Amino acid sequence: MSDTGTDKAGDETTEAPNPFMPSPEDMQHWASVMGRAQQMMLDYAMAQANPGSTAAANLFDPASWLQNPTTQAWAEQSAKMWEQGAAFWTSLTALKPPFAAAAPDADAPKDKRFADPDWTQNPAFALIRQTYGLLADQLLTTTRQMSGLDEHARAKMEFAAKSMTEALSPTNLAITNPEVIRRAVETRGESLLKGLKHMLTDLARGQLSHVDPDAFEVGRNIATTPGKVIHETDLYQLIQYAPTTKDVFTVPLVIFPPWINRFYILDLNPAKSFVAWAVEQGLTVFMVSWKSADASMSEIVWDDYIAAQVDAIDTVRDLLDVPHVHTIGYCVAGTTLAATLAMLAAQGEADKVKSVTFFTAQVDFELAGDLKMFVDDQYLALLQQLSAGGFLDGRYMAATFNSLRGRDLIWNYVVSNYLLGNDYPPFDLLYWNGDVTNLPAKWHRQYLVDLYRDNRLVIPNSLSVMGTPIDLKKIRTPAYIQAGREDHIAPLASVWRLMDHLAGPKTFLLAGSGHIAGVVNPPAAGKYQYWTGDNDAATLDEFVAGAAETKGSWWPHWIGWIAEQDSAKTPAKGARAPGKGARKAIEDAPGRYVKQR
Repeated sequence: MSDTGTDKAGDETTEAPNPFMPSPEDMQHWASVMGRAQQMMLDYAMAQANPGSTAAANLFDPASWLQNPTTQAWAEQSAKMWEQGAAFWTSLTALKPPFAAAAPDADAPKDKRFADPDWTQNPAFALIRQTYGLLADQLLTTTRQMSGLDEHARAKMEFAAKSMTEALSPTNLAITNPEVIRRAVETRGESLLKGLKHMLTDLARGQLSHVDPDAFEVGRNIATTPGKVIHETDLYQLIQYAPTTKDVFTVPLVIFPPWINRFYILDLNPAKSFVAWAVEQGLTVFMVSWKSADASMSEIVWDDYIAAQVDAIDTVRDLLDVPHVHTIGYCVAGTTLAATLAMLAAQGEADKVKSVTFFTAQVDFELAGDLKMFVDDQYLALLQQLSAGGFLDGRYMAATFNSLRGRDLIWNYVVSNYLLGNDYPPFDLLYWNGDVTNLPAKWHRQYLVDLYRDNRLVIPNSLSVMGTPIDLKKIRTPAYIQAGREDHIAPLASVWRLMDHLAGPKTFLLAGSGHIAGVVNPPAAGKYQYWTGDNDAATLDEFVAGAAETKGSWWPHWIGWIAEQDSAKTPAKGARAPGKGARKAIEDAPGRYVKQR
């Protein structure tokens, strides 16, 4: 068949255009796209080479992350594996399968990665998807069937296999993701350039971005509940929030958030803020804002955080002239709060705390879940290398937590941000998730070894606080224990163990969702549910079997429990207003510490 034709006059021959050949304009455009991409990478390389650049000290710096014996071998093997995986998926695209695309299985579990219709309707991509599914299933099955492994080793192998299959998904490669290919064609390469810009920016930051880092500002559109910093030490600031009711509960509330995150998870915005809601219920609320660690905190250990909790409790008691306070401990701060209460009980000062509420906190780490994989000697040695300055860069901890949900918190954003070049979503929770804090190296290691690895907190008198041996069985303070049904950081079964180790009256509440949404669930949202049941149940299974479900937020249930502990009220004047008592205002909330990086 000829590509030539004859005009109507029959006196000259013209060449018909080939629809499969790009036009000169198209070739010029794509050459421009490649040139712009090269220039972006050149600019990034020049910035990295700048002696004044701080980017070299980030997660992606080989000197700080990959140039050690433990991780270098892993990195080399991972690179080979990635190259082989890319070559494999690419080779499949060239095959012409002798079958029509399979119809989607209505009963198969939904996998959002393969939601694009081409994964089922295009034979080439359908083959890739099916092949990937078979190989992933085979790898996981083989791993689970391996003999001669103890429980810890098996869990690590399964986690590694799962992480590998997620990393090697064909959706993570531009050339084998039909949505990425289609977007690149539709935008004439602009999506790829935008994605490259996102990636290079993240490389310079040393951290995967989930949202636009400039979309939020602490104190402007998050952490905005009015209040004052009324006390500070080298380790924390104490914020007192302004009352909004004429009268307030006589017993104030002191909140201890985790120091591995910023406190404003409990004060994201007025609609989601637990702090603002608690103030509206008539509580005088104080918040501890932990300082992000630096080299000056290299000697901070277990005792220092517990001493800080006692200091905050005593400061509030003295300021308001009250005998005791309500307390909340969230996650790791809840663990430490349990140790604080045990010390106070041993010293005969338990009455300083009227009640304790645990938000997704653990004291018994036998069932602590996937995080237990990161407490072996190899990982501890790596942490020691990464914490040479006396503190651990919070980006490493963020990467660890993200890896526990790699499909949702890593690869989903690699595809969206880098391959598709999507705009970042304006999501305050994701901003908070990326707003990392540094950890004191000695305390971090102590926490992992004594608690996660050796589980010493539940062994009576195995641990001491400032010279005082502690025993959780001596804690008789009324306790409200909240757990998340889908929590992967503090698993439900692990949180339940608080019921076994505390001696006082206990109320257990199971919230829908996980470590964050299970806690931050304002009543106005009308989301999720919670379960209450027999607090004398011998086991978690027994509790769940008899539990009653209630739709919506559990916060009203909690404030009812608080009122049961002490319903007395007092006028919201004098020291009940921040800065109006003996403790003068140092600065407006949310304070300096939460803004330090």
